[in-house]
Amino acid sequence: MAENMQKNDQEQKPQTEQDVNRLRQVRRDKLAELQAAGKDPFKLVKYDQTHHTQEIRDHVEKFETVLETGEDGKTVTPEWDSIPAEKMVSVAGRMMSKRVMGKASFCNVQDRDGRMQIYVSRNDLGDDAYAEFKKMDIGDIVGVKGFVFKTKTGELSIHAHELTLLAKSLQPLPEKFHGLTDTEIRYRQRYVDLIMNEEVKETFKKRSAIIREIRNFLAGRDFMEVETPMLVENAGGASARPFTTYYNALDEERKLRISLELYLKRLIIGGMERVFEIGRVFRNEGVDTRHNPEFTLMELYQAYTDYQGMMELTESMFRYLAEKVCGTTTIAYGDKTIDLGKPFRRLTMQDAIKEETGIDFDTVKTDEDAKALADERHIAYEDHHKRGDIINLFFEEYCEDKMIQPTFIMDHPVEISPLTKKKPSDPSKVERFELYINGWEMCNAYSELNDPIDQRERFAAQDALAAAGDEEANHTDEDFLNAMEIGMPPTGGIGYGIDRLCMLLTNAQGIRDVLLFPTLKHID
Repeated sequence: MAENMQKNDQEQKPQTEQDVNRLRQVRRDKLAELQAAGKDPFKLVKYDQTHHTQEIRDHVEKFETVLETGEDGKTVTPEWDSIPAEKMVSVAGRMMSKRVMGKASFCNVQDRDGRMQIYVSRNDLGDDAYAEFKKMDIGDIVGVKGFVFKTKTGELSIHAHELTLLAKSLQPLPEKFHGLTDTEIRYRQRYVDLIMNEEVKETFKKRSAIIREIRNFLAGRDFMEVETPMLVENAGGASARPFTTYYNALDEERKLRISLELYLKRLIIGGMERVFEIGRVFRNEGVDTRHNPEFTLMELYQAYTDYQGMMELTESMFRYLAEKVCGTTTIAYGDKTIDLGKPFRRLTMQDAIKEETGIDFDTVKTDEDAKALADERHIAYEDHHKRGDIINLFFEEYCEDKMIQPTFIMDHPVEISPLTKKKPSDPSKVERFELYINGWEMCNAYSELNDPIDQRERFAAQDALAAAGDEEANHTDEDFLNAMEIGMPPTGGIGYGIDRLCMLLTNAQGIRDVLLFPTLKHID
């Protein structure tokens, strides 16, 4: 019965919940049998893992033992004592397949880097250990010690000298030929997704490399990495509705930060000059293919520069990341080819609108005239919106999705940029840019406002919007204003979402594909 069930577990897809429960029970029975024999795998506390599979593949000449052929044409297995110590390897991972063939068998073990075939012989393991191997299940965690060789078909393998059960898998993995394809289950059970889908693991390896290379790039530019609070009294620095919570020890309401900006600017005021932070922020908004309510943001601030300096830094950083992580500045996203090697296009927001619609908003002077144009084009707006808000709505409607190749959109209306320095030549605009790639906003950057009097006036305007019912408006932050009155140098700043950047550089079609554990609605 146990042997038949072993075959079912490995080769057949369970048809019903009853089948799955039966397979689970068989595995629990095997565990109980091991425990009764004093061989409980869960009591093992460590395993001497000396190598990973990729290291072995990268240095075959170092590890391979070349087997001789006897006079009868059969491969001669060397005596174990004759194998040099430096040729012996110990790998550990999850058993992903198994083929039992009498006195000799094969299995595949998967570690963090990939899979390696294992040759298992009764003559080498001994009768008892080989019998235990035959009872192991797909999904069990095992350790293998042996030497590396190539089979007659040329497949790199490990000839097992010892095979140790390190942890018993009590749940069957998805059926091997169909894998784990249900998107909802993949996101909810990422641990199984990572086991079954190698490309998923590669995406998150690349995400880790992206974050590492951001840090390397900024270290080369003499930036200091810092950490700032997540639980704040005033969630400012962006237009978004915050999450709220309650701090029992202080008997006060707190908000989860929506931005990193205001604390990092305090550090610029404190004289740190070049700072950045990579951290989680939280925005109480909808979920779609490019938005998750908690996401990873990178913000940096550099004293004594402006948004032109930030454009140079941004362009250089994106090009650097593509080269380091993708090996090229020409990347594919879906059916598009995006060239990060060419100079990025620079275009004002109003010129972009003019290109697509023929409307020149420099000639539209009043809120009423702007709203009249919106009415003509059937663009929805809210009563409190002003001319600058209408300009932004036109850009979103007509221009945003056209920006496939890297494009800096500059000089936004002052109404939508409460923390940005005005352009000296036109106070209705600010020294701000957004980088667009593939029709997505990839980053947002400013010549930072450092006039505390102007800042207080803009906070007051935001307070008025909040009083009128705008849940995304900023609120006056008196401590930040106090810091600004101490004196803030001219400063440039950038913020961008790491998750969207990871989507671009990994060719991922949705933000959930680059989040290990995306936000999902609870199900019973």
